[in-house]
Amino acid sequence: MSVALAGILIAVALLMGIMAYHHIAQFDWIDSILEASMILGGMEPVNPLVTTGAKMFVVGYALFSRLVFIAVMGIVQAPITHRMLHTFHVDDEDIK
Repeated sequence: MSVALAGILIAVALLMGIMAYHHIAQFDWIDSILEASMILGGMEPVNPLVTTGAKMFVVGYALFSRLVFIAVMGIVQAPITHRMLHTFHVDDEDIK
């Protein structure tokens, strides 16, 4: 369930980036997918950006992508950590 939620979050973030690259930076669809995937994956942009608006968008999208990464890692690791804490939990009754 958490992996599906993380996948949906990644897909939404990627779709937002693709649409913005296409409309703000005036890239075609394939280049928009490439650029959004690279930024969301933590890499640097491939194509040069010409307009100031496109450059400002990339700054915001890169920061947003780091937050998405942190959120996805939290969503995926939360059930694992929760189960681990239950496994190692010791009650007061167990000590006596």
